[in-house]
Amino acid sequence: MGAVSAPPLFSRDFVDDPYPAYAWLREHAPVHKTRLPNGVEAYLVTRYDDVRSVLADPRLSKNAATSFPGWRPGRTGIPGEHRSGIAAHLLNLDPPDHTRLRRLVSKAFTPRRVADFEPRVIETADRLLDAFGPEPVDLIRAYAFPLPVIVICEMLGVPPEDQPIFHEWANGMADRSGPRGGVGRSVKRVRGYLKELIHKKRLTLPADPVNDDLLSALIRASDHGEHLTEDEAAAMAFILLFAGFETTVNLIGNGTLALLTHPEQLAKLQADAGLLDAAVEELLRFDGPVEFGTWRFTTEPITVGGAAIPAGEPVLAVLAAADRDPARFTDPDTLDLSRNEGGNLALGHGIHFCLGAPLARLEGRVAFERLFARFPDLALAVAPDELRWHSGLIMRGLHELPVRTSSPIRADYQAH
Repeated sequence: MGAVSAPPLFSRDFVDDPYPAYAWLREHAPVHKTRLPNGVEAYLVTRYDDVRSVLADPRLSKNAATSFPGWRPGRTGIPGEHRSGIAAHLLNLDPPDHTRLRRLVSKAFTPRRVADFEPRVIETADRLLDAFGPEPVDLIRAYAFPLPVIVICEMLGVPPEDQPIFHEWANGMADRSGPRGGVGRSVKRVRGYLKELIHKKRLTLPADPVNDDLLSALIRASDHGEHLTEDEAAAMAFILLFAGFETTVNLIGNGTLALLTHPEQLAKLQADAGLLDAAVEELLRFDGPVEFGTWRFTTEPITVGGAAIPAGEPVLAVLAAADRDPARFTDPDTLDLSRNEGGNLALGHGIHFCLGAPLARLEGRVAFERLFARFPDLALAVAPDELRWHSGLIMRGLHELPVRTSSPIRADYQAH
């Protein structure tokens, strides 16, 4: 896989800026076997065409329990999901189970439902920004994190009185730096809560046929007599929460940092609100919220990019590397909000393309528009090299993003 040694992977320097290492891998070892921080040996795929192919290859399974001889609970996937009995969700299933469940969930989590929620996303963003004061604020804790958690809680139909503890559990799931096992405990609590809430909603649906929250819609979802069981509905609600909110947290955090460190691009966006949709796509491509595609496992020997991969091996498609591939994107290390090449892989590809992509894009668009309209002089409160990045495998995001503004919030600013 190349005579010259690969650069160090998963060091602190790599976590802070993995893109030079990915450039080396794309050129010299586009399919590279390495030992991951959790001890698992996996093949990293880094070129755009190869990544796109891997994401859609039916010979790669998502079910570690049946496809990976070295599997044991906790080695791959979300911490605590197997112990909590919530692992039977879309990220861990292959057809036909994946096909059936995705079809049923898609009947509930529709683009129309997402679009109808836009006024509430705007209202929530403005309420969070109202709390900003003259002192530096951590944008992650004050804005990027609570916005998607509040939105998904309301979409799921979590009662207002339960939302504070739900937010606490969500924070526990996102905190990779906390005590060992903390993520798993939060996962177990969320799973238990969702299963109980779904049971209550199932009992009250006949008496409340107009309830239009997402959990109720999941319960109603059916296709040719097939229904989601309570366990399946809980697993689907869990993955919508887990994947949805953390992806959006990182999109807002990473995207805001990219804009603040590229003032000429921020000025372009502030001068032309029509660039918002293109800006979200470019921010997804440039420093996206998901660094690696979720785990896949070869079910037979395959060849990727000229490299042979045996059966039963873990394969990680490196989305962040693919989206900086010069064979696909012009000047890929340059942030250009007017870029019109399209085709980024930040939210996946194929049958496992992110179900919540429309919601993530909506929340990102609203978050950036409201933030920079309300605080046009927003600036970093620390040097960029002082920022710390999470060191987890799949997601790419900041621990904190301290920002400041010298202008007061315009009290007469009207939402639009």
